[in-house]
Amino acid sequence: MKSPTILKFTISLPFFCMLLLFASTVNPVFGLKRCNFPAIFNFGDSNSDTGGLSASLIIIPPPYGETYFHKPAGRASDGRLMIDFMAKSLGLPYLSAYLDSLGTNFSHGANFTTSASTIRLPTNIIPAVGGFSPFYLDIQYSQQFVQFKYRSQMIRKKGGIFATLMPKGDYFSKALYTFDIGQNDLGEGFFGNMTIEEVNASIPDIVNKFSINVKNIYNLGARSFWIHNTGPIGCLPYIFANFPSAQRDNYGCAKSYNDVAQYFNHNLKEAIVQLRKDLPLAAITYVDVYSVKYSLFTKPKEYGFELPLVACCGYGGMYNYSSSVGCGGTITVNGSQIFVGSCDRPSVRVNWDGIHYTEAANKFVFDQISTGAFSDPPIPLKMACHNI
Repeated sequence: MKSPTILKFTISLPFFCMLLLFASTVNPVFGLKRCNFPAIFNFGDSNSDTGGLSASLIIIPPPYGETYFHKPAGRASDGRLMIDFMAKSLGLPYLSAYLDSLGTNFSHGANFTTSASTIRLPTNIIPAVGGFSPFYLDIQYSQQFVQFKYRSQMIRKKGGIFATLMPKGDYFSKALYTFDIGQNDLGEGFFGNMTIEEVNASIPDIVNKFSINVKNIYNLGARSFWIHNTGPIGCLPYIFANFPSAQRDNYGCAKSYNDVAQYFNHNLKEAIVQLRKDLPLAAITYVDVYSVKYSLFTKPKEYGFELPLVACCGYGGMYNYSSSVGCGGTITVNGSQIFVGSCDRPSVRVNWDGIHYTEAANKFVFDQISTGAFSDPPIPLKMACHNI
């Protein structure tokens, strides 16, 4: 049998260099090296709280945490959050909450978030009765991060067993700084009887306060920023239950509330463009979490999910959510105490408790955004130290 003909060709070095130049021009990520982030410092709300609220103000009960941790783990989900998957993908341990004083390890970063946190100072600071966290973004920066940076290095200099639990000094400039906050600022407006127009009018000031904090953190040495926009708040059961007359889109989401979220995101993206000019040494990545989360409501079956508008853990009504009793609570029905527990298969559900996402949904969103496909610039998480 005659052997098949194998065609060979060679490429000259100048031509190969031209190809590399063309590739890097078309896709600036081409040829970039993976970043070596030694730590993550996170700022935000319940979308990324790994135990701050639970350690300081409100104990999160079962069945929270049941899917992965098999017990409550300070997270507003049945399992892990996007920040957990982020840390894992970078080869780092899950972040300890700054406010948690027991068994914490800050050697590879810290989480300054608490559930119910806002960017601006909230007017109703009583989380246990529907209010907001006192640990808003200014506090997370000025009273927590600033203190942490100074005191952690004092502990390292002193030596001893606690020194090993603190980050090295150069980690602060090499770390990834992540942000996921803003949803509660919109919620405070909605639940504070503000009109849609009034909430929209408040957004420029909210975003300006956000920018000020980013600049302050930059001035303390931060250089790599990964900033999430806010998700489709109008697709969450707690909006449906409290604003039943809101006009719905083709997928059942409250359109005007999502429009506000998109207006916030528009302002945030513009602010980040300005931040890049003001902070020339920073690598700032804007991440379109909204689009990925919204896809879970527009085509859930395509991604293996079902009933995206219905809470997995809840009680009451067509959305399995009630403002009077939440996930993990108890309610008396016909003289009997009923525990508000989880649905049978949280792994195929989008919404966990009427406000927050399931671990499965968080994992899906992280898998999409970590590639850089929803980022500006279009850079993967592992290369977010590059200023392109």
